[in-house]
Amino acid sequence: MNLDYAELADLIRCNSHSKNKAGVDRHGEQMIALAEPLGFSLTRYQRELIGDHLLFRSARNTGKRVLLLGHLDTVFPDGSFTEFHEDENYVYGPGVCDMKGGNWVALNVLRQLKQQFGQLLNIDWLLVSDEEIGSDDSQALTTKIAKQYDACFVFEAAGKSHELVVARKGIATYHITVTGKPAHAGNHYRDGIDANFAMANMLLEMTSLTDLKAGSTVNVGKVQGGIGANTISGKATLQVEARFTNQAEQQRLLEGIENICMAIEITGVEVDIQGGLQRGVMAPTSAQQTLLDQINEILGEEQPIEHRGGVSDANTAAATGTPTLDGFGPYGDGDHTRNERALKRSFELRIAQMTAILSQLCYRTQAVESAVYQA
Repeated sequence: MNLDYAELADLIRCNSHSKNKAGVDRHGEQMIALAEPLGFSLTRYQRELIGDHLLFRSARNTGKRVLLLGHLDTVFPDGSFTEFHEDENYVYGPGVCDMKGGNWVALNVLRQLKQQFGQLLNIDWLLVSDEEIGSDDSQALTTKIAKQYDACFVFEAAGKSHELVVARKGIATYHITVTGKPAHAGNHYRDGIDANFAMANMLLEMTSLTDLKAGSTVNVGKVQGGIGANTISGKATLQVEARFTNQAEQQRLLEGIENICMAIEITGVEVDIQGGLQRGVMAPTSAQQTLLDQINEILGEEQPIEHRGGVSDANTAAATGTPTLDGFGPYGDGDHTRNERALKRSFELRIAQMTAILSQLCYRTQAVESAVYQA
């Protein structure tokens, strides 16, 4: 397979930081131009403050309906990191594996199918603009769209041995404000209600919810409170993240955090809790295993799989009940750093694999019906 990495370089050099709406939209226009020869119809979901989301729709037939899912945004602010280069084995640059490289795999798969079958059938492609900042805007859209399909394939980076991702932890995030009563620490100590003291107790109790054997963690990642050593703190804040591997643990942690916040109020502080569940657990299911079995049969060998602690839009798609698999992008490392890279031979492998998979899933029924008709 002779891939033109100059095309990928053009995509990489277009800054598409999540909060750079103009840049994300420019990158979206790049993808629209590249997808135009494939015969898609385009639906643009315009947004005021973030980049527009894009849905490419193909023609319909009797094969399985498949959704390809990716994101346009990256984590690098405009002007911070735009360089692309390559050597014999790797390509380097912002988003080269997370996930402009994955989207480029999908694009080349679609080109192969168009060349092989003359038109694209039963395959739609959703590119959202805010995955790196939590998909707060696109989550409802992805949920609405993904439930309409027989399968969803997500093009985040592959594992080191080209594992497919069958499970991801769920995540909840909170911003908690504790309001006490400020007072002079020397003259009016008894008059104060110490927000910092309440915050410290909450930190200890929340952290104690962690159960590493169950794969569940609670991290109080940032705390802030008070104005100085001589003043009883009147206000304190905590930023909290919880991750979990199953629904039972999800419920335990979410209820536990809320109960801690309510219980601490008996000390006289007020607690305001903002946030909650960001993405639910992506857990293995029987429908997902059936899909994986089909893929193993198509490719002629069992594909390695893995569970990941990080989240992606695969969590959202899987929550709709649509069988979902992730990790169809190239293998890479250094993502979210200036050392981000992706393995060249991995692009070739993933393009070949996904072309074979979609050929069977989306076109096999058509081919069988045609053969019966001709007989």
